[in-house]
Amino acid sequence: MSPSILAISYFFHLIATVVWLGGLAVFVLLIFPAGALVPEALMVRLRKRFIPLTNFSLVVLIFTGLIQMSGDPNYDGVLQFTNEWSRVILLKHLVIVGMLIVGVIMQWGIAPALDRQNLLSERGKGDAALVARLRRDESRLTWINVLLGAAVLGLTAWATAI
Repeated sequence: MSPSILAISYFFHLIATVVWLGGLAVFVLLIFPAGALVPEALMVRLRKRFIPLTNFSLVVLIFTGLIQMSGDPNYDGVLQFTNEWSRVILLKHLVIVGMLIVGVIMQWGIAPALDRQNLLSERGKGDAALVARLRRDESRLTWINVLLGAAVLGLTAWATAI
């Protein structure tokens, strides 16, 4: 594989990683701790801005990851776990699947439920207890994704060191 293509792939892979994991870190370290200080309308706007960025980052990560994997001398082929590197990459991909599952729950479960409650609240019919529970769930799931993301970075470091 051309070193230029590989370098470009690494560049965009790293940018997508920073957007995805950096965005999650901003939520858990800055936004969620502010809690009640962050109005629900702002949370909705932040969520609506972040979700498309994470989805695009995921596409970039998959595309560039495939390029990098096929260019690695340790890669023996699809579903070939013949060396330590391929087993570490398998673990990394399993953790990423976990992140995707958490993301799907948040994107198609928690976020729409919060949006619904916000609309109901505007009409005086919202359930404050449900909103509090949903925001707690959102915070917990985001923390889980941050921890899984840290595991991905650790597994990447391990695979890189091989």
